[in-house]
Amino acid sequence: MHEIEILVEVYDSVDKIKKLFKKLNFKYVGKKKTIDEYYYDPKRSELKPDKNGQLYHCLRLRQKNNEYFITYKDDVFKGEKWIYSDEYETKVESIDTLKTIFDKLGLVKFIEINNEKETYTTDNYEIVIENVKDLGIFMEVEYCGSSDDIDKIKKDIQTFIDNLNINVSDELNVGKPELYLKKHNVKI
Repeated sequence: MHEIEILVEVYDSVDKIKKLFKKLNFKYVGKKKTIDEYYYDPKRSELKPDKNGQLYHCLRLRQKNNEYFITYKDDVFKGEKWIYSDEYETKVESIDTLKTIFDKLGLVKFIEINNEKETYTTDNYEIVIENVKDLGIFMEVEYCGSSDDIDKIKKDIQTFIDNLNINVSDELNVGKPELYLKKHNVKI
């Protein structure tokens, strides 16, 4: 499934944003904590960040409240700009068993991202305010429909963000794993 979204860093207070979302009648979905662990294979380069800290493919274990998931992502770029990800995710019954399997396969955990998320929805978008430990506050706006016109969807998401009049960065064009790798100078 195409994951078409825009990630921005937030400079306004989270309280201000939550008040705005309430005023705009965005549906509040809830709050959850996620822990994402990213793994690589030392014998292959596909799951390792490149020399600039960019991940083109990633293998992630996610703990979301008391549920566990395994995800493989392929990032799609146009030149140097991230466009979207193809994401393959499934629920896992036993995270400990999966970690043992990863260990037996020689996979190595290289980063862990701890994140508190508050999710809102509109007719077209899922909006997530994310407080990422040791990284900052972010807003992710993801398209909830189906369309192959990715350029138009990205423009529409950006217009949606602009119309909120929230003080945010430009689109980051990288994910939180890449931001974490760069900020904490993680080398593999």
